[in-house]
Amino acid sequence: MIASITIYSLLSFLILILFAKVSYKLNLVDIPSNRKKHSKPTAYTGGLAISVIYIISIVLFKVVGHKLNIIISISFIMAIVGFIDDKYQMNIGGKLSLQIIPIMYLIILENYNLIQIGDYNYFKLELNSFSIPFTLISILFLINSFNYFDGKDGTLGFTTISTLVILYFLISDENIKLFLMTILLPICIFLCFNFSLFNLPKLFLGDGGSLLLGFIVSFTLIYLANKNLVHPILLAWSVVIFVFEFISINLIRIKNKKALFKATQDHLHHIFLKKTKSIFLTNFFILSINIILFIAGYFSFVLIGSLASLILFIFSFIVFFLLRDAYSK
Repeated sequence: MIASITIYSLLSFLILILFAKVSYKLNLVDIPSNRKKHSKPTAYTGGLAISVIYIISIVLFKVVGHKLNIIISISFIMAIVGFIDDKYQMNIGGKLSLQIIPIMYLIILENYNLIQIGDYNYFKLELNSFSIPFTLISILFLINSFNYFDGKDGTLGFTTISTLVILYFLISDENIKLFLMTILLPICIFLCFNFSLFNLPKLFLGDGGSLLLGFIVSFTLIYLANKNLVHPILLAWSVVIFVFEFISINLIRIKNKKALFKATQDHLHHIFLKKTKSIFLTNFFILSINIILFIAGYFSFVLIGSLASLILFIFSFIVFFLLRDAYSK
């Protein structure tokens, strides 16, 4: 297994190098603008490269199993959708329409739909006939919440890593731990390119990367919930910063009568960067918020119970939203 992980890491590095070189040759680059503050054109194919690496992981780590491997296989399509959007700047309708295709494949043909969202002692939240539409809406929300975090170097990568580490902590099954490790390793290696460490060619995740990671995390959460491996409220806490920020920012935009899907500078990473003037501190604070909120949710679950954890989740969101709304004014 150690040999396989070593080979996988080396292949990840080589594939990222290859995609970076080819992308600059083919001019597959993101051009700086008033909204995009990077200093020079930067290749946006990091996500596409990672999706290829994940396909290779299916061959290297055969023990993971079909139900998890199918997530990886179909996620490649989502990466392609994001790549097309990066290149041709699709409108929101076209983007969502293409996202729905791979999502519905897994929901309908592979039975990746949420059956229930938790037993809370006094009641159990069964979805029944609402299962498929609820699953579709939830996945679209979470995938696009990942896209909201892809605005500054390292922000989406580090925050996704925090979620994967949390899930690794919650899981005891070694196969699933291996699956999470195969998802996590290429992101860590990608960050070296994202920050141009050791003079490596700079890469962005692009929409291909944000949609890819959001897609994989979304269906992994569904898998864990349906297998009763982790309580759904703990799964919600693992992506708490994505959920809180996505809902808050859209509620604030509705309240202020602003366009929901227009790219603006009102995201959490923009706020922290404006205050700290440091991308390191920006990423550190966002990462810390996700981990600290999870720890609070986890101990409320363990020490008091699932209902207490659910109530704390709702209360924490209200506080988060009020703070975000106050700052927006």
